[in-house]
Amino acid sequence: MSPLLTDGRIGPITQTDIVRFAGAGGDFNPLHHDPESARRAGFDAPIAMGQFTIALLSAWLTDQIGVEHMRSLDVDFKSPVRIGDTVDFTAEFADDEQDGLTRAELSATVGQTVVAAGTTTFAADALTDVRSDAAVDHTRED
Repeated sequence: MSPLLTDGRIGPITQTDIVRFAGAGGDFNPLHHDPESARRAGFDAPIAMGQFTIALLSAWLTDQIGVEHMRSLDVDFKSPVRIGDTVDFTAEFADDEQDGLTRAELSATVGQTVVAAGTTTFAADALTDVRSDAAVDHTRED
C-alpha cells in the first residue's frame, strides 16, 4: 500500500493553546498554567496536558482519513509538550490488512524527543477514498 498520509506539524505551542484546551476539557491543574506550580512539580515552565497532545495527534490523523473511518486509537505519553514546542506527527503503516482495517504506528515528536506514540486502526478504504481537497496544512505559525 502506498500511504497517503502526510507528515504533520503544529506549533509553536502557546500558553493560549493550553488554556483554551483546559477550558474545553475542564483540566485546570495549575501545572498547566501557573509557572510556580510547574516549578514545584519539577518543570521549568507550565506544560501541556497529555490530552492536548493526543488531541493534536488525532486531529492530524482524522483530518486526513476522516473521523468516520477511525476504529481505534491507543496512545502512550512519553514526554511533556512545553510552551514554544513544535510537534511533528508521522505514521508508519503495517504491511497487512485484516478485516478491512489498516493499522499504523503513530509518533508525535518534539525535535528528537518522542512525546507520544501509539497505534491506530482505521477502515482500509479510507486511504483510497481520501478527497483531493482533504489535504490539510498542519503547520501553524503565529
